Amino acid sequence: MFTLRRKTAGEAIFDAANVAGMLLICFVTIYPIWYVLVNAFNEGQDAMRGGIYWWPRVPSLDSFQAVFANPGIMTAMGITVSKTLAGTAAHVFFTAMVAYAFSRRDLIGRKGYMLIGTVTMFFSGGLIPSYLLVRDLHLLDNFLVYIIPAMFNFFDLIIFLAFFREIPAGLEEAAKIDGANDFSIFVRVVIPVSMPVIATIALFHGVYQWNDYFTGMIYINDMDLQPIQTFLYRVIAQSSSNLMMAAMPGGITKSVTSQSIKLATMVVTTLPIVLAYPFLQKYFVKGLMIGSIKG
Repeated sequence: MFTLRRKTAGEAIFDAANVAGMLLICFVTIYPIWYVLVNAFNEGQDAMRGGIYWWPRVPSLDSFQAVFANPGIMTAMGITVSKTLAGTAAHVFFTAMVAYAFSRRDLIGRKGYMLIGTVTMFFSGGLIPSYLLVRDLHLLDNFLVYIIPAMFNFFDLIIFLAFFREIPAGLEEAAKIDGANDFSIFVRVVIPVSMPVIATIALFHGVYQWNDYFTGMIYINDMDLQPIQTFLYRVIAQSSSNLMMAAMPGGITKSVTSQSIKLATMVVTTLPIVLAYPFLQKYFVKGLMIGSIKG
């Protein structure tokens, strides 16, 4: 029989302080998102009066109607979805392929490659050399600028590498006996048994691709190729919301403001990934634990 030990006064105080601290952190993290959401769903002219903190005072969807009335946001959303899917697939496949080569003990110069790759995790060439490289590769105003430069990441390689080292050598040996070459082994044997780490890296890079606004801001001038996050940046930083208001039907402009359009645009651009993240967060924990425990 187990008896429950009563907490000492110090332990009770510590637990209470710990819970209070965690609740405070949660509040500080979540409330700004809630504040934006509440004001976005409130009528724009009424929101200018202030005093809206917890619930919409005059609920209205006019600001969202104004956002979706602009055809540019749907084009930007299509670019974001396309680059997230294509970029994530290319990144996972290419990084996994390089990591599989690194996992081979017979790879000549493996330690040197690891040293070079580790250096790139802490130092980069800078923005100007990167821009010149992208220009010389003819990737300016090109959709592939979202895909090719982001195909490889050394941190993700390390996660893949830790998983690949735990794959039984017998699987590869059996495939070689059947006549498979290295690429066939990678595609037909390694990839199918590596779905947990693939899901983890896909989540890492998918979130990055969705949230990336900097690439579109620096390398893309064509408005039809800019992603939704760059569209949001321009709405907030360059007062594009005033241009959006000018293009709206006259009946809507009476109830919306440039501020309400900015808030509604924030919600539209962030809500999809925010809703998906809680369902996929468990893969972050699995990915970080891969290779950390040895039996």
